Amino acid sequence: MTSAKSARRPHHWRRDLIELAALFTAVAVADAIANLIGHQPDGPYLLMASAVALVATAAFHTWWARRHSHAPPSDEADVAPVGAGAAGGTGTYAGEAEGTGEGGVVGAGETGTTLWRMRTTVLDAPGSLAALCTALAGLRVDILTLQTHPLAQGTVDEFLLRAPASLQAQELSRKIAAAGGASTWIERADAHDLVDTPTRVLSLATRTALDAAELPLALRQLLGRCTIHSLPAVSVTGRATGQSAPVEGVLEETVMRLRDPSGGVISVERPYLPFTPTEFARARALVELDARLGPRVPRSEDVLTLPEGNEITVRRADQGDLTAARAMHDRCSQDTLGLRYHGPVADADRYLDHLLSPRFGRTLAVQTASGRLVALGHLLWDGDETEVALLVEDDWQRRGIGSELLRRLVALAEEAGCDSVYAVTQSRNTGMVAAMRALELPLDYQIEEGTLVITARLSSEGAVRPSAPTERARR
Repeated sequence: MTSAKSARRPHHWRRDLIELAALFTAVAVADAIANLIGHQPDGPYLLMASAVALVATAAFHTWWARRHSHAPPSDEADVAPVGAGAAGGTGTYAGEAEGTGEGGVVGAGETGTTLWRMRTTVLDAPGSLAALCTALAGLRVDILTLQTHPLAQGTVDEFLLRAPASLQAQELSRKIAAAGGASTWIERADAHDLVDTPTRVLSLATRTALDAAELPLALRQLLGRCTIHSLPAVSVTGRATGQSAPVEGVLEETVMRLRDPSGGVISVERPYLPFTPTEFARARALVELDARLGPRVPRSEDVLTLPEGNEITVRRADQGDLTAARAMHDRCSQDTLGLRYHGPVADADRYLDHLLSPRFGRTLAVQTASGRLVALGHLLWDGDETEVALLVEDDWQRRGIGSELLRRLVALAEEAGCDSVYAVTQSRNTGMVAAMRALELPLDYQIEEGTLVITARLSSEGAVRPSAPTERARR
């Protein structure tokens, strides 16, 4: 950082001498004019009028100088393309080489601008990309990032743009069409989109490597707004679903089907925008990474103390906990199981194996100091929505365990970027209703075929209160 001392301008004695000479000259001229006008019949009035005009002129000059000395510099250089790209259509632009530029981060905080994500298809011919950039420059739009997706015929160019706030999407689309862009798609972006693509892909790969439950979330963040379904090869009732896909996967315009490493198919749909072969290859790479690493769940544990003094441990659960979960089911009353599953559980083993699979969500388990499993909390991916479900053994109910699990599940949902979570229960399940209310989040209630659906809308300001149990240690 430059210090104030080094930033100070040097003193010039010549400038002071010139200003002093100008002052004496002005005084002499003013005295001559005063003597000349003062002897006229209307001399005093002319002198007063001249003084007023002089003051007004000085005030106007001061205002004009201050206004223009603080004006922001012209940002034409930010908008114009850099380098000779017209000939080949693949010239160098600010941030093009690695997908992002230094100007992207600065632009996020500027006032009077809007971030847009735009995708358009152009001919694979020299000058096509240059024509698009020239059209954007004419609208004073800055290109922050640029990705190219080669097709069999043509190229899909995906931009992150910083545009004047007054520029409407319709006008931008018309200009792009006039410059040769086709099938143009535009939507608002935010500061999260400023991360360059290689960094984002590496981050998603790291999350997937640490936790198998991250794969559906990683695919959604990689591909944008889309619907992801994990379709098992065998249903919870033991019937074959017929869901399968080749090892290399299937790409059909707005749908891609990938072989699930745990069996079945991962279906990804994006009706508003077809997938490109580049996106398909990235998605397959993530799925292949998940398959090579095998089942994995983080093993961190939190030891809590209940109000009566008993210690419990909250940890992630997976299919390795199937035996302990089935034993807990056998200790639960039919009324407790009925409130959880809304009916009899014919095949608990197969149903629990589905719930404990990291492919369908995340599960938290509560065990006592002796190692007995006494509660399960599920956060289940349901397409675009997220469901929460709880089961607490009868002898351990009304001790704050269900509320603790629910708070942690909601925190996981917020971390995953979910907008809301919903719970399907019955109106007589006062414990679940009270736990949802204790979140102090906006709630929506809906009755569907005799069941109560409670939806909690999540936000960064959502107040998830401290839990009743006291956290003692984390291992």
